[in-house]
Amino acid sequence: MLAACGDDSTSGNNNGTTPDGSKYGTVAIQLSWLKNIEFAGEYFADSKGYYRDAGFGHVDLIAGGAASTSVEAGLDTGKIWLGMSAPQTTAPAVLDGLPAKIIGTTYQKNPFCIVSSAAKPISSPIEMKGRKIGVQDTNQLIFTALLAANGMTPNDVQIVPAQFDPTPLANGEVDGWVSYVTNEPITLAAKGFQTAHFLFADYGLPLTAETLTVRQQTIDSERDKLKAFLAAEIKGWKDAVANPAESARLAVEIYGKDQRLDLAEQIQSAKAQNDLVVSDDTRANGLFTMTDKLIAQNIEALAKAKITIEADQLFDMSVLRELYAEHPELK
Repeated sequence: MLAACGDDSTSGNNNGTTPDGSKYGTVAIQLSWLKNIEFAGEYFADSKGYYRDAGFGHVDLIAGGAASTSVEAGLDTGKIWLGMSAPQTTAPAVLDGLPAKIIGTTYQKNPFCIVSSAAKPISSPIEMKGRKIGVQDTNQLIFTALLAANGMTPNDVQIVPAQFDPTPLANGEVDGWVSYVTNEPITLAAKGFQTAHFLFADYGLPLTAETLTVRQQTIDSERDKLKAFLAAEIKGWKDAVANPAESARLAVEIYGKDQRLDLAEQIQSAKAQNDLVVSDDTRANGLFTMTDKLIAQNIEALAKAKITIEADQLFDMSVLRELYAEHPELK
């Protein structure tokens, strides 16, 4: 099915349109995680017809998750047209030969945090010394980078292999837990477990997250199509930022219905998420943009994770800059 989507998105008929009659056909977009509030902007863009108005017959939002194929693998095989990932995941793939670039970022600040009990708070990396920290396999790299950024090594803490359910923290089996600030602190509080947390981004790892990643060929050969998609994305995320309650409803009742999400928790997550999506820089330059300073900070943070890469190998903001120059009303 995905291969067929790829064929539709690149072929046209004699009238210059795709088989479904739209300008750009169907594209497959892989999300970085399961369909929860994290993708509220995409839900708005789909449900309000922004993708359709931009010329797409259909945008297939494919859920990610721990068991799914990575965005980078999907781009490599051509199964997806665009994916939402993170610099620490995309950079190694690029260094291994994947011809891809990050063209924008939904989160200006990554949501990773260490959450702990309010009764025994961990308020900074140094306070993790000697304590048990639950770390998921997929987050080992960024956790080790956090330690390195703060002059620590894995020997300074007791790393406890973990899954994504933070019950061990609530049960007192560990002292801290690697989580998203938009997720576990909210779900734990809803269950009556009061928490404290600190953000990785505030302690030497200002990486962005939910980055929009495409193949270099897409930038070179489908620039107008990419700008059309980004315009729809921007409209969707402007709506999501303005309406956390509707964002949550779309996640709970429609797009993530099979996840059995809690509406109140998703509303709180949407509000917390807005602080990651909107910044002084995005107010000045537009959603998804990255300043040269922020890109440089990401390159420096990657180096702390022992990932050495040049900015122009990983990032290309030219498509977004062109879009905003052509359509300043999108800001």
